[in-house]
Amino acid sequence: MRKVQATTLASLEDYRLVETAVPPLRPGEILVRVAACGVGYVDALVALGRYQVKPPLPHTPGQEASGWVEALGDGVTGLAPGDRVMATVAGGFAEFATAPARSVLRLPEPMTFAQAAGFRVNYLTALHGLRDRGAVKAGETVVVLGAAGGLGAAALQVAKLMGARVIAAASSPEKRDLCRRLGADETLETDPQGWRDRLEAACDGKGPDVVFDPVCGPLFEPSFRSLRWGGRHLVLGFVGGPIPALPVNLPLMKGAALVGVDVRQFMLFEPERAAAQLAELLDWVGEGRLEPPVGSTFALENFGEALTFALSGRGAGKTILQGCATSGLTRGG
Repeated sequence: MRKVQATTLASLEDYRLVETAVPPLRPGEILVRVAACGVGYVDALVALGRYQVKPPLPHTPGQEASGWVEALGDGVTGLAPGDRVMATVAGGFAEFATAPARSVLRLPEPMTFAQAAGFRVNYLTALHGLRDRGAVKAGETVVVLGAAGGLGAAALQVAKLMGARVIAAASSPEKRDLCRRLGADETLETDPQGWRDRLEAACDGKGPDVVFDPVCGPLFEPSFRSLRWGGRHLVLGFVGGPIPALPVNLPLMKGAALVGVDVRQFMLFEPERAAAQLAELLDWVGEGRLEPPVGSTFALENFGEALTFALSGRGAGKTILQGCATSGLTRGG
């Protein structure tokens, strides 16, 4: 089989597409024939050794994949070869990858492989952040920063399904158009100059109830300052550059909260709740209430371009590596 691999994390140029054996299947695992794999900002950081935890070498990028069940390890039940699934895999930039059976879920009929490959982390983060950490109620106003990115777009859609009024901030007219297509009630450009005035006008002079912030860049502090009494500012990442600081008197003066959202620890410490929320999200897809957008797609051979693009922040929606493998089965994706 073909897979992407590097023996050093010094540069993306160190990665190569190599021929290797299909990974062995251990008890409790599933072998997935990969149709698509999500490519996120974090994947690019991990590939370069810039993330908090460095992967063992040799390294194959990719953790969120979709495809067909190829084979079942001992003790695995409830799935069959040919099933269309999403999975958390070890090295998804490949034609085949193994996954713990507990991470493998059948896809609802309307869901494509490209949609599934960027779904689990972003949409579970959005629902957990907005419902559990942000306590969003129907009728509240939610501002989503970086709203055209994979996570931002997920938050925009989930907040609308929760009955919130959504103001989407995005950096280009094309990205703001995407936000409007996804249901944003208002869109704002992200120029820091005049940001608070634009935000206040969009909120009828009252400020937002919740800020969903996967960027934490120049708009971080002015957005917090704009919160109405009892507001919640959700911190989800730092793609905006150096990690910002906030004067601690601001939460006191506004009766507001700065709240961290870490979906990986949510899945670790509250696995049953996380599984229930993911099942709920997939039900929404199956019912036609939620249609995840797909960002730019790249072939497996163009993995380097995909990682570079994901690192750049220029994309709208989740970047996807598609066509990693094909299936002789009759099921489509």
